Amino acid sequence: MSNKSYSLSHTKWMCKYHIVFIPKYRRKVIYNQYRSSLGEIFRRLCEYKGVKIIEGYLMPDHVHMLVSIPPK
Repeated sequence: MSNKSYSLSHTKWMCKYHIVFIPKYRRKVIYNQYRSSLGEIFRRLCEYKGVKIIEGYLMPDHVHMLVSIPPK
């Protein structure tokens, strides 16, 4: 993992968030139906919002993501 801090005009920041997505009733649909498209969808959304994905894992019944979000 990166310990690099980023800077804006008068601040230095390192905001990292651990996000977990869980389908209702923990149904194991991520690996079967949606695995191929979820990675591309998450990358596109994060790029659109200016968020950097540090790590991401798809499990059979949930998704783990470590993201760096600017404090704007």
